[in-house]
Amino acid sequence: MARLAQTAGLTDVQQEILATVRDFVDKEIIPHAQALEHADTYPQDIVDGMKEMGLFGLTIPEEYGGLGESLLTYALVVEQIARGWMSVSGVINTHFIVAHMVRQHGTDEQKQSLLPRMATGEVRGSFSMSEPDLGSDVAAIKTRAKRDGDEYVIDGAKMWLTNGGSSNLIALLVRTDEGAEKPHQNLTTFLVEKPSGFGEVAPGLTIPGKIDKMGYKGVDTTEAVFSGYRAPAAAVLGSAPGRGFAQMMDGVEVGRVNVAARACGIAIRAFELAVDYAQQRSTFGKPIAQHQAIAFKLAEMATKVEAAHLMMVNAARLKDSGERNDVEAGMAKLLASEYCVEVTQESFRIHGGYGYSKEYEIERLMREAPFLLIGEGTSEIQKTIISRGLLREYKSR
Repeated sequence: MARLAQTAGLTDVQQEILATVRDFVDKEIIPHAQALEHADTYPQDIVDGMKEMGLFGLTIPEEYGGLGESLLTYALVVEQIARGWMSVSGVINTHFIVAHMVRQHGTDEQKQSLLPRMATGEVRGSFSMSEPDLGSDVAAIKTRAKRDGDEYVIDGAKMWLTNGGSSNLIALLVRTDEGAEKPHQNLTTFLVEKPSGFGEVAPGLTIPGKIDKMGYKGVDTTEAVFSGYRAPAAAVLGSAPGRGFAQMMDGVEVGRVNVAARACGIAIRAFELAVDYAQQRSTFGKPIAQHQAIAFKLAEMATKVEAAHLMMVNAARLKDSGERNDVEAGMAKLLASEYCVEVTQESFRIHGGYGYSKEYEIERLMREAPFLLIGEGTSEIQKTIISRGLLREYKSR
């Protein structure tokens, strides 16, 4: 049989891109991930390498200087990068989401201004929907933007911005006064350009600092506080206020495929570590891989990796085809994140006491995997999305 998580039907270009990324991961990410993660150090050299490879423009159309590749290519690249270190995949994740939103919903002026600079990595995107008092209840957003002539004045606090400090473009969801009865029709997305860094980075906009996390280190996760921040009306994504919810949900569908891909990457790495260790470690006169208890664990882990990968690929291909994929993306994210945690924990158990040591890579994966149960919507939110889709499709007559 072939190695796990192989994808049928890829073009020569896709195979070449993946081979290049896999080589980069093996040589430039895996050997350095442990030290960088333990020090909570931003992986600048790795990011510079991704810029040189053109990865920041992977899905941006060629007319804007990108590679014009599909969501599937992007997901498979993310899978490989997360296999090396999930935090590095986080550096490009929100960037891809924002680039997708600009490409799909932006005005011609917004596309011409932003996409060429995003393709080179000169402009790096972050995605801001959550707030301190809410998570998945997007309609309850409190941050407001009030029209004042040709500008909007924005006040409020946003939470959990991945790349909040290192990015210089925020796709920001806020409440505006559109007079609509449905709360989500009063939400607007702004494209906020800002300097990178921490503190008051622009008049009325403060990025307080990095949030200290259990895992997912290296990449900066921040708050963003707006107090009288002025944004031009031209910064409204697509120029039409009140469409922010639909625009963000389009981005989140991309993000859920991404989280599924990240989960697959971590699960693949956890399996690789386990299967290697199980053949090196001996007990009772033979490698532990030859004990049925361990062999069965490896079989179950591999099956979960393969199932998650196939669902992720299916969700990406549906999105690329232009079909609605909210249910499939939710299923892929749900299954991949849950299986990722299970596979990682089994790998940890196979390592025995050594798995608890920071010298072993599996210890880091044990802290990273749980994040995927939460990112881009919890498992419970995915089940809500899936069940609603099923009831819509199987509606009783």
